Amino acid sequence: MSVTTIESTGLTQGNWNFDASHSEVGFTVRHAGISKVRGKFTDLSASLTLGETLAQSVVTATIQAASFNSGDENRDGHVRGADFLDVQEHPTLTFVSSAVTGDAQDFALTGELTIHGITVPVTFKGEFNGVAVDPFGATRAGFEAKTVISRKEFGLTWNAALEAGGVLVSDKVTISLDVAFVKSA
Repeated sequence: MSVTTIESTGLTQGNWNFDASHSEVGFTVRHAGISKVRGKFTDLSASLTLGETLAQSVVTATIQAASFNSGDENRDGHVRGADFLDVQEHPTLTFVSSAVTGDAQDFALTGELTIHGITVPVTFKGEFNGVAVDPFGATRAGFEAKTVISRKEFGLTWNAALEAGGVLVSDKVTISLDVAFVKSA
């Protein structure tokens, strides 16, 4: 994906609709300093508008905070509560891009991420997985990207000290995107 044109990728200018059933927004965080907890958000929407160049492209996303799912009902309830996401006061997480740079092998998606009512600039590093026309005639595009955030920057400071030293939940959280979009008709 050249910085000056997107034509050689099979992508076309215009609006692309988020394909939630073929996408995942996940996270990984170190627990007790010895293991990782993984999970995802299950209720999200996004849009992709491709310009003639990457620089003219825009991505927006909204995640319903209550859709947090790590596979453990007790932990999920705690994270949805006031100690972390506080979904009653902050029902959504949002992302609005401000710049897209690079090429198909190495792109950077920079923008404003809002979690818990606090907005912080972040950059996702990723790759374009290609374009395909499905058996029903829809043109699909796939992307993968990751970023690492400090949860403290978003006011998510709850923790518990461990008897052997350290804390229960690490500050660093990896956010992973594996997303698909369908070209608008």
